[in-house]
This record gives sequence, structure tokens and C-alpha cells, in this order.
Amino acid sequence: MAQAEIGIIGGSGLYSMPGFTNVHEECVETPFGDPSEVFVLGELEGRKVAFLARHGRGHRILPSELNFRANIYAFKKLGVERILSVSAVGSLKEEHKPTDFVIPDQFIDRTCHRVSTFFGEGVVGHVSFGDPVCATVAQAAAQACAAVGVTGKLGGTYVCMEGPQFSTRAESKLYRSWGADVIGMTNLQEAKLAREAEICYATVAMVTDYDCWREGHDAVTTEEIVAVLHQNAENAAKVVKAAVAAMPRERACACASAARFAVMTQPETIPAAAKEKVGLLFGKYLGW
Repeated sequence: MAQAEIGIIGGSGLYSMPGFTNVHEECVETPFGDPSEVFVLGELEGRKVAFLARHGRGHRILPSELNFRANIYAFKKLGVERILSVSAVGSLKEEHKPTDFVIPDQFIDRTCHRVSTFFGEGVVGHVSFGDPVCATVAQAAAQACAAVGVTGKLGGTYVCMEGPQFSTRAESKLYRSWGADVIGMTNLQEAKLAREAEICYATVAMVTDYDCWREGHDAVTTEEIVAVLHQNAENAAKVVKAAVAAMPRERACACASAARFAVMTQPETIPAAAKEKVGLLFGKYLGW
């Protein structure tokens, strides 16, 4: 039996999930190594939920050091069918103000040092990713923002950069010229891996400040940004709770069968070690 149906990934500022009942912690082993942290399992709004602090307790893991595969695989192993990811971002548009939430429906990849697929090592596969976000989960997040009185904008483009340094001013202006909305360092790999794992995925991007394109940006103090982080964390907890309550019980989206025709490799040629790694993900389509 699944230990959880909905996964929550907490980003900068959101390291725990208020409101959980029947709470216990679970250390989940994966063939891809250790996840960022132990999972906190419990009930929220009558639903079984698994919470993971993306950067670990104490915020000790850099974006480029995150073991994205282990994190998503562990959610799959726990039985999670939907993930709502929460993360801090910079704004690339005047209209997205600090403390606003954006629920993007597109991504641009500017990373260069990350593993973002479960395929490889003898298994070749491809999944569709034209629409990288689950519309059902995104809509539940947008409804939740409205319900709790948080400004939540549905739709937009998230630029995922490598980091850990922030953008140069030239880069920031370039991303703005592309029409991008927000910039962060973590969510794209999660979205790609969730799609391969047939887990619905959406992001709640919490705006902390304007990226360096904005005149007067350098006048913003660390104290002000930390204050916004705290406010965002409080709002995020409310939004997550309401989104969990709004989430449909049944899945009718294409995410649930995203990998049905993904594997290109002849099953009999797949190495035993690879089978062991990806059996949970693709074995049902390969007769394992």
C-alpha cells in the first residue's frame, strides 16, 4: 500500500510543513543514492502526504549538488502520484512583486552540470515534455492561492540557472528579452524526472526580490529579503494546505502514462544492473 499520495518539496524558507497529523519520518533508500533528507510522512487535509526539504535541514545542499534522481525516485517508491514543489525565485517582470507567487507552465534550461534523466546505462528512452507541468496540480495551486488570499499567477516561464551565483545584469536582461517571468535554480530537473516517473508535477514559485535587471535592486538589503522569505514561507504553508485539499482524488491527466511508449531499447538487451535501477519506473511496460 502506498505510504503517500501527494508529495511536497519545500524550498528556501520552507523546511517543514505545519498542520501535519500522524507524523513519522522515513529514510528512503534508492538505487540512485540518498535523497536530500528523510521524508516526513503524515496526513494533511485528510490526504496522505510526504514532505521533503529540498536542500536538507539547515539548508546545506547547493542546487547543483542536489540528488534530483534520488529525490523523485523516493517519492515514486512511497507511492506518490502528484508533487507540488515550492521554491524561492527572482522576478524578471515588474508585475511579479516580492511575496507574489507564480505557478509557471514552461521552463528554460540554463543548467550544465546536472543529471536529469532516469534513462542511460543501457536504457534509451524519451518522454514528451512540451507541456512540462501538470495542469491539474497547477490549477489546484492557483485555486489555493485565491482561497487563502495570496497573489498567485497561473502561467509563465521559469528560467532554471546553474548557480550558485546569481545572474549577471546582461544575463538578466537577456532572459527578460525572452519573455521569461521568474528565475531559480532547482525546479526543471524535478519536472523532467517527475515526468519520466509518471508523477504529476507543478511548481509554486515564491518571488523574493527582483533580479538584478531592475534599477535600484542593489539598494535592497539582506534583512528585507529575509523578511520576504519568512512571509513567503507562511503563505506557502497556507497555499500547500489548501492545494492538497483541492487536489482531485483520481488522476485523469496524461502524466500517469507518460512513459508508456518511452523505452526504445529492446528489453532483452537491457543490462541486469539497469533493470534493477529502473524496474520500479518502467518495468510494467517491459514485462518485468
